[in-house]
Amino acid sequence: MAKIIDGVSLPDIPWQERPAGSTDVIWRYDKNPIIKRNAIPTSNSVFNSAVVPFDGRDGYKFAGVFRVDDKARNMNLHAGFSKDGINFDINPARIEFTHALPDLQEFQYGYDPRVTYFAEDGRYYITWCNAYGYKPTIGVGWTTDFLEFHLSENAFLPFNRNGVMFPRKIDGNYMMLSRPSDSGHTPFGDIYISMSPDMIFWGKHRHVMAPSKGWESTKIGAGPIPIETDRGWLIFYHGVLTSCNGFVYSFSAALLDRDKPWKVLKRGETYLISPQETYETVGDVPNVTFPCANLVDADTGRIAIYYGCADTCTSLCFTTVDLVLEYLDNHSQI
Repeated sequence: MAKIIDGVSLPDIPWQERPAGSTDVIWRYDKNPIIKRNAIPTSNSVFNSAVVPFDGRDGYKFAGVFRVDDKARNMNLHAGFSKDGINFDINPARIEFTHALPDLQEFQYGYDPRVTYFAEDGRYYITWCNAYGYKPTIGVGWTTDFLEFHLSENAFLPFNRNGVMFPRKIDGNYMMLSRPSDSGHTPFGDIYISMSPDMIFWGKHRHVMAPSKGWESTKIGAGPIPIETDRGWLIFYHGVLTSCNGFVYSFSAALLDRDKPWKVLKRGETYLISPQETYETVGDVPNVTFPCANLVDADTGRIAIYYGCADTCTSLCFTTVDLVLEYLDNHSQI
């Protein structure tokens, strides 16, 4: 088994064995979706959300930040907790960020969050698509308990989306993947990486990869938090094609260099999940499978991936580190 670097033991990771006879690298939970669109009284939809291990109160073992679009179609971030990683208690009130700097703007909207735990300072960093002058960029905040949240400076100027941090510093710098974009639905997009010594000033931007194969020919974007293995950083990323009926969002995997993660070592030739089930093809935005979080058990290499479906609900799928690396070894574009 590939070695997972600085991973944690997660014996209670959500898990379901691969169906008998299946050769899929990633397989779906058979009770999807796990979070319905009406999970709280005010929600129109709950999707594209982030879950992390959390040793918390009342027996909770997982916590998360969830994208909740309300019935006025405002895009908000809500906190939630779970004892099993499948059933979540989501706070019906949106996250209210506190901040020490009086000139930071008030919260306008938030969507597609990611959460990264930093053992170095005990903080869970939240990155999301934030508004700056009602234009999308990468917002940054942090919490230690998922009860009180602190707002930091935006990482970048508009327009930007899909801000995904690495779970440790590399060569003394925080690292974040992102996808520079525009003010609309962005019919283009490459993945870049940026560096920061202090989580405030971001620079040293490097290009990581661009759209390529048919399934990802329009745009690509980073997904869950990178997984560090002895072979490199394993990432899942979404790719989009433009069909005669609009965008289709699928996702696959890639392997980045551990020391210089803007260098791509391997990259999936095909998608590993595409919109095929009804809850993925039918919804507010049809044909979307959008990964935002993964849980990893360092003891077994099991991975549970949380992904948004049709911009409406949240589902689970499963794989292992070894299965994905074997796939990349045999089916890489590079």
